[in-house]
Amino acid sequence: MHISTISQRLRLLARAIGLIGQATGRWTVIWIGLLAAQGLLPAAGVYLTKILVDRLAELAGHGGGLWPLAGPAAGLGAVLVLTQVLQGITRWVRTAQSEYLQDHVKALVHEQAARVDMAFYESPAYYDEMERANSQADKHSLTLLENLGSLVQHGVTIVAIAALIIPYGWWLPLLLIGSTLPALWAVVRHSRQHHRWWSDSTESRRRTQYYDWILTSRYHAPEVRLFGLSQHFRGQYAALRQVLRAGQLDLLRGQSLSQAGAGFFAFLATGAVMVWMGSRAMQGAASLGDLALFYQAFQQGQGLARTLLGNLGQIYASIQFLEHLFRFLDIQPATPPPARATAPPEPPYAIEIEDVDFAYPGSDHLALRGFSLSIPARQTVAIVGPNGAGKSTLIHLLCRFHSPLSGVIRFNGVDLQHWDHPTLLRQIAALFQYFVNYAGTLAETVAMGDPGGIKGGLDLSRVKKACEASGVTDMLDRLPAGYETKLDKRFSGGVDLSGGQWQRVALARAFFREAPILLLDEPTSYLDPWAEARWLDRFLTLAKDRTTVIVTHRLTTAMRADRICVMEEGRIVESGTHAELLLQGGLYAHSWEEQTGISMDVPAHRI
Repeated sequence: MHISTISQRLRLLARAIGLIGQATGRWTVIWIGLLAAQGLLPAAGVYLTKILVDRLAELAGHGGGLWPLAGPAAGLGAVLVLTQVLQGITRWVRTAQSEYLQDHVKALVHEQAARVDMAFYESPAYYDEMERANSQADKHSLTLLENLGSLVQHGVTIVAIAALIIPYGWWLPLLLIGSTLPALWAVVRHSRQHHRWWSDSTESRRRTQYYDWILTSRYHAPEVRLFGLSQHFRGQYAALRQVLRAGQLDLLRGQSLSQAGAGFFAFLATGAVMVWMGSRAMQGAASLGDLALFYQAFQQGQGLARTLLGNLGQIYASIQFLEHLFRFLDIQPATPPPARATAPPEPPYAIEIEDVDFAYPGSDHLALRGFSLSIPARQTVAIVGPNGAGKSTLIHLLCRFHSPLSGVIRFNGVDLQHWDHPTLLRQIAALFQYFVNYAGTLAETVAMGDPGGIKGGLDLSRVKKACEASGVTDMLDRLPAGYETKLDKRFSGGVDLSGGQWQRVALARAFFREAPILLLDEPTSYLDPWAEARWLDRFLTLAKDRTTVIVTHRLTTAMRADRICVMEEGRIVESGTHAELLLQGGLYAHSWEEQTGISMDVPAHRI
């Protein structure tokens, strides 16, 4: 192994130990003390066995009472009892460490997942990196903790045992360690092979999780049954599992052969040493107690040395896996926060977008090209256009989830890149095209629109106001416990809602925030025409003091806006009021005719 690789692994080990110390604190100090105490007990047992055997030999030769055996026998009993007591305490401390460590690692992953750029979520490589970091990080953190503990405990024991056998030959501890080196080689070799296989098979393992999700989730069940897709996905799952299973078994076969060879080498070394020691005993150069001590010491020492070197191999393996965790935690945002954020101007906000180009990471296609738009404060602008025109992309850019390749976006004249991002997001309430159905009571899921609305107790009056604005109150009489109704059938006592009802709850969550900028992406896509009409009447009153952007395919929604902008291929091609756009006879007018059924002779386009 190259020196630079060893140096890198040592740095990772130091960082991992620091992570454990940070997570477990005083528990680790207590744990190390317990392990050191347990490490001395086996050597004490071996030494007391020598004394006991020697005294038995004396009694057999000269006779006498059994009192000389009482001391070493009592000592051995004390060692046994103390071992059991310390093991019990250690298990309790070890469990506490494990819980703290798992929670700490998960907290780091969750915090980083919220910190990385949204562009990170656009890449397939993200899901591989997240899988490597998230699926094994806590497991291998615990494995590292266990092996470090074993290293400490067995290291103390083997040093004590080495001190016992050195008087018989200075070379014996070296032979003891040397006989276990093949086992270390086998462990390290297998660890590297397994890690390489695990990294290379990440996407395949993610696909098996995907197929399992499709086959078992309620969300997919109707369509999977209707189209008879169960057998197809079961076949895909089984085929991938066969490949993964074969890879695992090949690795284990190689590991078993390597371990068998290492075990045979250790057996030969032990046999040779015991023949040597036996010949010494036959020549009178060693007592029966010496022979018993040496046999126990060398046998235990060899097993401990093998375990010790195995611990080193496992530590090496864990570091390889934890490298993915640290690599994920080290990801920095592509757009770092400004060195000195500009103080946010006072609302209401006017929005100015000037000559913006944008493409998603890994794509050469410009989702927005030369895009410019000016929205006065307190105005409502509707964005319409065909699928793929860049409408939802615009919403994400206004939230600064992505940064433009060129051009600038300003709120009240201040470039969004100069805002502190959390401060910027607090000025925005949004409903995204793919909104989230949260599990919890109706009141709780609405109040999630503003974290401050959850802490310190729910403000039910605010919840009711948001529900009235979104139309949730129209369905309250069908919910068994009103605002305290638990949503989501995946959990005990929960009820499910229709798509339109879930959308109203998501709208209520956006309105609960009471932010000066309101961004709505397809806010009525799940609503029937009657519910849409009632909601629009309420919405106009709610939005009058906010700067609002509505992305929609429903022109009956768009017509209520102060201004309508028609997008095509990443830019605005028409702009005006509903009446003005109808008179222009362009894309908007044709789409209006298609949706309302009024026939006019205009070029064929569709929004």
